[in-house]
Amino acid sequence: MKVVVCVKQVPDTKGGVKFNPDGTLDRAAMLTIMNPDDKAGLEAALRLKDQYGAEVTVVTMGLPKAEEVLREAIAMGADKGILVTDRVLGGADTWATSQTLAGALRNLEYDLIITGRQAIDGDTAQVGPQISEHLGIPVISYAQKIQIEGDSVIVERQYDDRYHVLKAKMPCLITALAELNEPRYMTPGGIFDAYKAEITTWGRADLKDVEDSNLGLKGSPTQIARASDKVRKGQGEKVTLDPSEAVTYIMDKLKEKHVI
Repeated sequence: MKVVVCVKQVPDTKGGVKFNPDGTLDRAAMLTIMNPDDKAGLEAALRLKDQYGAEVTVVTMGLPKAEEVLREAIAMGADKGILVTDRVLGGADTWATSQTLAGALRNLEYDLIITGRQAIDGDTAQVGPQISEHLGIPVISYAQKIQIEGDSVIVERQYDDRYHVLKAKMPCLITALAELNEPRYMTPGGIFDAYKAEITTWGRADLKDVEDSNLGLKGSPTQIARASDKVRKGQGEKVTLDPSEAVTYIMDKLKEKHVI
């Protein structure tokens, strides 16, 4: 079995975010981590490797420094890492990103593609399903449990207060929730091996069946009108009342805001 996992290096939002003049994230200036949903997807792939001997290839698109998340993935147990990076791919929205990743994935053999549900720097949940559409394969999103049965995959798909059980023949794409599992830690030996491993780097010329008009900032139909760091709330109103007055005050405020 061959499993490909798409991961993304995202800003560590605890350290704050920075923007370029055009409104896109200044990724080079921020501390970064592996996207949490993607990490759960990687762990799911590694468990398939443990159980079935699957070969796990990890793919990321980003700046050259995104090689760091590939080495982290290899230190966790992945077999190969592929970095897709090229100046012409910068500023991509979900459409251009999914086109790029699909162009890279066409170079690979795979039974299963796993992506995270969404990235914490965008929260769109669009890239995984878009990749499946470009590749013409089925997709099961919001996976909270994954099983393999012959040439099919069975997935518990989270849905409101319940879940769906869906079955699809491979090749198939799954988008994983962070709640899918608890990702393993890197091992000391894995870290040592990861920094000796050769990372494959692909650029624009390596993408299959993708037109230039669908790549990078120019190929992105979504345009950012304005971007800012999280808005700080005002100090609010502070009052000092005895308990009975406080209850009346709170109830009046709730009615004023149409909460009750």
